[in-house]
Parts: sequence; structure tokens; C-alpha cells
Amino acid sequence: MSSAYQPSMLDLVAGEPAAVTLEPLPGRLTRHPLSGGAWVDVLPGWVHRSDAVFESLLADVDWRAERRRMYDGVVDVPRLLRWYGPGEPLPHPALARARDRLSAHYRGELGEEFVTAGMCLYRDGRDSVAWHGDTLGRSAHADTMVAIVSLGSPRNLMLRPRAGGGPSLRFPLGHGDLIVMGGSCQRTWEHAIPKTARAVGPRVSVQFRPIGVA
Repeated sequence: MSSAYQPSMLDLVAGEPAAVTLEPLPGRLTRHPLSGGAWVDVLPGWVHRSDAVFESLLADVDWRAERRRMYDGVVDVPRLLRWYGPGEPLPHPALARARDRLSAHYRGELGEEFVTAGMCLYRDGRDSVAWHGDTLGRSAHADTMVAIVSLGSPRNLMLRPRAGGGPSLRFPLGHGDLIVMGGSCQRTWEHAIPKTARAVGPRVSVQFRPIGVA
């Protein structure tokens, strides 16, 4: 599964394995204002030595294949999944630190903490997620945030206005990159990870959300 995976050059260091660290958030995030009161914050390479976390998640997470009803049939979900609910230990200590650091940074703006962690494993370019917004919970009618840490091979996260009439935005994410979708983003914009015919290795997406947002 990981034969096409290319480690980050930043993670290839001589000597003993270095500790996984997080870049500071204040002053490092770049905010991209979008239409309709939406925005995204981006910080490439937020997680240093992210390949160690990535390899651990590939090996240690009990990834689950799911099937979902679509139209008149039931189809395989084109990615593997794992969801960690409130109070459930995360599978790597760096992820707990990331969640706590995000909660501390955004608490004043969000008004609450990040609590749950959803994980997706995109095994290769055939795995994907269709255009959608996270609107099954409170984000259907209220502003909120979803913070995504990407590990492994970069894949394009696409964003487009839900009402149409605007260009799609592309954010290549992998190797410890962070993107936070905030404001009305889940209601007024959609996001997707499209399939690709390029030879790409696996990617893990870790999505931190407040309680009641799905």
C-alpha cells in the first residue's frame, strides 16, 4: 500500500529519529477570506517529522471499510475510515497535542474546543471524497470550524462556492500540512478530494471538530 509513498525531504535527517514537533500557530497561519463569511487558514508543514506519525497511523489504526447507500444501490466508500469520539484516546500522542494546540489557539474565535477526530485513509489515487460540506450537525445552521491535518503523500483539497458562480480553489495538502475551514465555510462552500490518475502514495487526513459537528 505504501510502495508509491515518498517521504518528506524535511523528515529525512541523519542520526537518531527526531521528536515530532508542531510549529507555532500565532503569526504563522495564512488566512484566505472567502465569499459569504467563509475563510480558510493554512500552515504548510505544521507537524515536523510527520512521517513518523503517518507510518504509525498506517500500522496501528484499526481502519474500517464502509458501505453506503447511493441512489438505488449500496457502494463501497472509496477510502478507509476511523472516528474517535469525545474522550477516546487518539492513536498517536502528537495528535492529542495538535488537538490541544488548535483548541488553545482558536478558543477565542470558536468559543469552544475541538473534541472529536475523524480519520480518512486515501490508499491511492482511486480513493476520494465527493463534493460536500460538513452539515450533518450544528454547522448546518451555525458558523463553526473543522481543522484538518494531512499526513503522507500530498493530495489536492478542492473548495468551491456552494451556490456556484466562482472558481474552485486548490490546496495541495500532505506531510504535516494544516488547513482550518471556518466561518460559514461548511454551509456556503463545498470541499472534495478528487480522484487522480497520477501515481500517488497513501495519505491520512485527520479532521478535528467541535462536539456536534459532522
